[in-house]
Amino acid sequence: MSGAGSLLALLCGCCAAALGVLSGERGVAEDQDTDYYVAAVYEHQLISSPNPEALTSRKQALELMTQNLNIYEQQVMTAAQKGVQIIVFPEDGIHGFNFTRASIYPFLDFMPSPRLVRWNPCLEPQRFSDTEVLQRLSCMAIQGDMFLVANLGTKQPCGGDPGCPRDGRYQFNTDVVFSNNGTLVDRYRKHNLYFEAAFDTPLQADHIVFDTPFAGKFGVFTCFDILFFDPAVALLRDSEVKHVVFPAAWMNQLPLLAAIQIQRAFAMAFGVNLLAANVHQPSLGMTGSGVHTPLKSVWHHDMENFTGHLIISQVAKNPQGLSTKNTTGKMDPTHSQFLKLLAGDAYCEKDSQEVHCDGAPRWNMNAPPTFHSEMMYDRFTLVPVWDREGHLRVCANGLCCYLRYQRPAVSDELYALGVFDGLHTVHGTYYVQVCALVKCGGLGFDTCGQEVTEATGMFEFHLWGNFSTSYIFPLFLTSGMTLETPDQLGWENGHYFLRKRGLSSGLVTAALYGRVYERDYGP
Repeated sequence: MSGAGSLLALLCGCCAAALGVLSGERGVAEDQDTDYYVAAVYEHQLISSPNPEALTSRKQALELMTQNLNIYEQQVMTAAQKGVQIIVFPEDGIHGFNFTRASIYPFLDFMPSPRLVRWNPCLEPQRFSDTEVLQRLSCMAIQGDMFLVANLGTKQPCGGDPGCPRDGRYQFNTDVVFSNNGTLVDRYRKHNLYFEAAFDTPLQADHIVFDTPFAGKFGVFTCFDILFFDPAVALLRDSEVKHVVFPAAWMNQLPLLAAIQIQRAFAMAFGVNLLAANVHQPSLGMTGSGVHTPLKSVWHHDMENFTGHLIISQVAKNPQGLSTKNTTGKMDPTHSQFLKLLAGDAYCEKDSQEVHCDGAPRWNMNAPPTFHSEMMYDRFTLVPVWDREGHLRVCANGLCCYLRYQRPAVSDELYALGVFDGLHTVHGTYYVQVCALVKCGGLGFDTCGQEVTEATGMFEFHLWGNFSTSYIFPLFLTSGMTLETPDQLGWENGHYFLRKRGLSSGLVTAALYGRVYERDYGP
């Protein structure tokens, strides 16, 4: 499914309307506004090795990678015709994945440090050996007259280094950035690996920021990095970094961590533009790319077709964040009621050490029963949303989540408000605080937390919680993998809230996903 959230966006590639796929187009103005630049991301249908664990030669590895690079070159030339100034390709898109440390070695390029060596691989191909992929990417940047960001495997000799692996080399999952004249501007080595036995973790996290003549500073990180403080959040301490390039090989996991969901949430949470390119492997649940600003998104999500997809969009050089205040000049009655509820609620009290959620509720005396269900491999505490309107609360381990809602009719679907405050330990270890309104997979409580993509329930609501972290990501999906924009986000009386009226389609997920980075390794 692709969505066009901007009037100045063009989606290139297969434009079909079918079950599981919806594509939309908007024209990019020929006379580009000087307040914007033109960006492209390519979701690549990978040509991969049938047996990535088998040992092969450098020649055979290059033959396979050349097939993917040929497709990249085609996309660069298409993008060049649309005036694109920067293009982003996905993680693992050239070589693939599921290698062993030994089997990936023929696929690795030698990588000199761009901080120490100024090098144009296309114009100086003989300077370093085993750099054929870098040379090809450099030449593409020249051909397309654009900045180019791609991901490849790289190797670095490390004899004598105390941390050097037995085989005498480091192997890194690496993003590279080329300027439009083919110069290797910088490289980023992935810090938060996701079950990638073929690669090493850098001894220190790279904090890579590169400058462009058309939009200023960009940060760069890869896939799983987006869930951690270092380097993703650390990069944005530089207030001049207003754009992020994000190669990924992301496996979707609903209801909270679909690719386009977390991409958009990051852009909103930090008020930056995120250029996200995911690899396209529907059989592995991998799809979801986009050009995301804090207010709008142009995205692609397609689990039905096995084709790549190029997205081109104009992007504001200075992104404007979502308003945290009422800008209409007239108080919405539902927001006024929310503020009254918030001001009068003494249920959760915070002292200098922790948050206490004790005592009987003074409002909502007829609360429905709480229950537990697994969501995202975590044990959530939930309460069913049964009525046409009302307000609910559910608490766990110090975090209390609240919902005030109304809907035109009660659909034949079960919705629930859930809370989790704890250490997530499956497929990664990290501490989260989550308040989530979700559509359940069926009518039984044990279906709440299952993956759902279609829904009919329409809501107007406020969702809020007494989070102990300031790093909160608003996750918002409606039926058909459609991204929604909140009407308002922000803090009120020590609580973070999201409010929305007028959904475009049935609600799938509305969640506030808090990351408590300092507790990732326990209290």
